[in-house]
Amino acid sequence: MFLGKECIALVTGASRGAGKGIALALGDAGATVYVTGRSQAEGDSVLPGTIYATAEEINRRGGKGIAVVCDHGDDDQVAALFAQIARDHDGLDILVNNALNVPDGLTLPGPFWEKPLALQDILNVGLRSSYVASYYAAPLLIKRGGLLVNTSSPGGRSYMHGPAYGAGKAGVDKMARDMAVDFEPHQVAAVSLWMGLLNTERTQAVIESDPELYAHLAAMVESPEFTGRVIAALAADSKRMTRSGKVWYAAELGAEYGVADVDGRLPASPRQMFGEETKFSDVVVQ
Repeated sequence: MFLGKECIALVTGASRGAGKGIALALGDAGATVYVTGRSQAEGDSVLPGTIYATAEEINRRGGKGIAVVCDHGDDDQVAALFAQIARDHDGLDILVNNALNVPDGLTLPGPFWEKPLALQDILNVGLRSSYVASYYAAPLLIKRGGLLVNTSSPGGRSYMHGPAYGAGKAGVDKMARDMAVDFEPHQVAAVSLWMGLLNTERTQAVIESDPELYAHLAAMVESPEFTGRVIAALAADSKRMTRSGKVWYAAELGAEYGVADVDGRLPASPRQMFGEETKFSDVVVQ
């Protein structure tokens, strides 16, 4: 799928993880990709990765990577980011809202009141930051008839990591639906994508901590780039407005577009893993 450098994309939270993979896949498609995050040098996070390394890899793959330091918890920094994109390109084709603060203790066992109160920070850089970025991106997306994507998970419908995580994912899913209504007259598509288990730096660390215990995970993971390949296919679809306002399993949307992962596999949909509550036809197109 080739988008070309005239396609201007922004992926928030792209130092590592899903954001990095999505940015690299859009770079593979030849796009100009802005990547944001706080990690400027190795050691800024306990996990490897920086915005500059992501941008450099995009350049190596034939796209154009532009790293911008941005704390998505700071509205002024977010406003400055979009002002820069407006000055440089006067429009935006793709916004991927992916920035997420993963608080310590998120995966601890037990009920929410026995976990740190700081788990609600995920509602700031995650739910709220997606709204703020979309707010500033909207005029630029309208100029190009662009695409807005919120990265999400089945945790928006089924129990996963507790109510703070679930509320954040359910929130970005509903946000995509409602933004699609406002965007429709301007031919801007808005969707939420439920990603599978991704082979991110965080996942790799978990698997490496006990290879025997987590061997089953290693067989299930998707490349972080797979979601980006699906987004590139959606952006290139002249009928993408028919997809707008929905929450999609990335694997199922990818199957419709014939998108394979980097190893050539067609990732299986995780739908069956999460029970009947993820089959609401008003939320997930079947």
